[in-house]
Amino acid sequence: MAVLGAISRYGDEPESFLPFVYGIAAHKVADHYRRAGRDRSDPAADVPDGIDLGASPEQQIMAADLRERLERLLATLAPRQREILVLRLIVGLSAQETATAVGLTPTAVRVTQHRALAKLRGALTPAEWV
Repeated sequence: MAVLGAISRYGDEPESFLPFVYGIAAHKVADHYRRAGRDRSDPAADVPDGIDLGASPEQQIMAADLRERLERLLATLAPRQREILVLRLIVGLSAQETATAVGLTPTAVRVTQHRALAKLRGALTPAEWV
């Protein structure tokens, strides 16, 4: 639907249509993860009968702490760096696919990813390394 809504902004260049669509898809994926990150609910089809015994309270707290630390670290990155890391590491796109989606060259994507990871490493103290 987003492609159909944006088709009026598309220039009539056949070789640029796929990057145009990938760019829209990349933004939709980023929007989804941004929205999902803000949504703290955990919907379920049925009301649970009892307490979830799968994870101990300690495990739940440790997982929540890890999520908060990762969110804080990702917030230190520039939006372009954050988007490239999400597309490369979470969505699993290749450098070429990511480059097409964000409108950069594959080399620029790799350099941006390297710099973003270096920035994240620099933000961690030695005690925080996992």
